[in-house]
Amino acid sequence: MATPAAPGKPARSETGETVRFLLKLALFVFILRSFIFSPFSIPSESMLPRLLIGDYLFVSKWNYGYSRWSLPGGIPLIPGRIFASTPTRGDTVVFRSLGPDDHDVIKRVIGLPGDTIQMQNGQLFLNGKAIPKQRVADFIVPLTPNFPAEKCGAQFQDVDKAGQPICRYPRFRETLPGGRSYEVLDQGNLPIADDTDLYTVPAGDVFLMGDNRDDSADSRFAPPEGMGYIPMERIQGKALVTFWSTDGSAEWIKPWTWVSAARFSRIGHGF
Repeated sequence: MATPAAPGKPARSETGETVRFLLKLALFVFILRSFIFSPFSIPSESMLPRLLIGDYLFVSKWNYGYSRWSLPGGIPLIPGRIFASTPTRGDTVVFRSLGPDDHDVIKRVIGLPGDTIQMQNGQLFLNGKAIPKQRVADFIVPLTPNFPAEKCGAQFQDVDKAGQPICRYPRFRETLPGGRSYEVLDQGNLPIADDTDLYTVPAGDVFLMGDNRDDSADSRFAPPEGMGYIPMERIQGKALVTFWSTDGSAEWIKPWTWVSAARFSRIGHGF
């Protein structure tokens, strides 16, 4: 039974209440996604071995300040960059790429303003010094619907002990000055990626690279093949934690596949 409206106050319609609730919810989500956390899904293999296609992660939005690119769709409500802070070398960041086909991308920060970067025979040089690169165990990723054999070169295809098809890549560990360490893949000698010019990062920009060094269109390449230097104001946030991962085999009309497709071992990994 509906409660009578108080004397002197007009009754609020159910439709009006619903609209007000939805507007408040939309405002809450807008603020949350713009200034606190935002979800991001991995569409490519450029950040292997750390990130697989089908990983979902949260990005924290406060680390480097805010710009228009912090807002959904890049709404131009924030002039320049406020509360600005410089990333740390080794951070994994989500940013908006340059160009007419701009889109959200995730890469690792390698160079800051004034740094020099060069690749020589697959070795990363930062400010004239070789970054230590240690061979570690091969990286093994199963062949799945979102990572089929077409994405794995024939020379890297293998089977595991159970006879399941896998992709096996040579894996290395790089350690930046200050001790920041992460793993990279080096599939072989690719001169365009492994032997580059000497780059000097301009003021206000960063130099970004994918961990899958021979399969990443990053700052080593000028647009449209790559992305060149990225202005800091285009950085949206820092990768925080993986909250879901799927191998691509799930079907919406078959709810039981939502569980069988999940890669639970990847959930909860931080950066």
